[in-house]
Amino acid sequence: MAFKKYRAAQLFDGQRLLNDQHVLVTLEDGTIEGIIPLAEAGADVQYHEGILTPGLINCHCHLELSHLKDVIPPHTGLIEFLCSVVTKRGFDPAIIQQRIREAEKEMADNGIVAVGDIGNTADTAEVKSKSGIRWQNFVEVLSFTDEKSADNFKHYSDVRDELEAKTKDNPVPHRSVLVPHAPYTISPKTFEFINAATKGQIISIHNQEHPAEDELYRTGGGEYLKLFSIFGIEKSPFPVTGLSSVRSVLPYFNNGQTILLIHNTFMPEEDVQFAQQYAKANGLKLIWCLCVNANLYIENKVPPVDMLMRNGCELVLGTDSYSSNWQLSIAKEIQAIREHFPQVPLEKVLNWATASGAKALGWDKDLGSFEKGKKPGIVLIGPALGYSQPLA
Repeated sequence: MAFKKYRAAQLFDGQRLLNDQHVLVTLEDGTIEGIIPLAEAGADVQYHEGILTPGLINCHCHLELSHLKDVIPPHTGLIEFLCSVVTKRGFDPAIIQQRIREAEKEMADNGIVAVGDIGNTADTAEVKSKSGIRWQNFVEVLSFTDEKSADNFKHYSDVRDELEAKTKDNPVPHRSVLVPHAPYTISPKTFEFINAATKGQIISIHNQEHPAEDELYRTGGGEYLKLFSIFGIEKSPFPVTGLSSVRSVLPYFNNGQTILLIHNTFMPEEDVQFAQQYAKANGLKLIWCLCVNANLYIENKVPPVDMLMRNGCELVLGTDSYSSNWQLSIAKEIQAIREHFPQVPLEKVLNWATASGAKALGWDKDLGSFEKGKKPGIVLIGPALGYSQPLA
């Protein structure tokens, strides 16, 4: 039986960062055989400068917005950014498909093997039907009012079904599930529909990206009214609870879901503690997704990583979309976290990008770590971080 042998300045197995005296051994097809001491490896060991890791996991992206690359300038602030996304999506379908293909290839070329991907349409289905990446499709439901909730829920259910139908022949695993977009786009009845439809499933929701999100629920006012005006809505359609957004909407969920909370850029510690306590009491599992470069692109602000770690939050990484990032690279996200939070051990950040991400998306039996029998992909991250390429 033929084997391949890989060695680098450092080897990360999904949990531990090992030195250059360790060799990763695989079968010809990339299936992991084990990690052995260099002294026992024999000949034909490939050496690489950098860090060998399992394939990288991108827990949050919007592939369908790839045509917005370089369209919205950095540092507009979230409200202006959202208004631009809503009003600048009308591109030629051929261009949309071309940009989706380019973005999918970029992620694959950067060693990303699985993606939690947000979509409001089935525009990405053709590319995903041929992709070597695993896709957890989060089909975002949007419905501002209860009056239209049933019709809107049916519409996005049809989008989910179309994605599933068009990707079912791809041997690479895919999943599609309905999810809420954000607290500022989902009515109470729509939340109830989503909760009922997602028992035990992995879902996501954008959370506390801007202080106006909390203001919307506390007072019914604030900057989100500008976004609503684009849709002809003159006042907030959501209940005024006097509470923050996460305290107002997390209680809609009680059906055993795993919930990825995305961004969390303006989330105070008391809300983190509330969310953790609510999840524990109601059979939910919370995952906190960091998209640092997107936060810098939009608000020029980073999320409270130290505080999230202090409260025992399970963290993973995402890129967000080309509308809000300079690239779709988990290696660049690792680099950004190391730059802004140098006190966080590299071993910890690499875990968020691999094993923790695979677990969050429910693919940890196959991906995320160099364990015997798995086929997680092998990625080389450059010595200075920020660069990655697949080796297998």
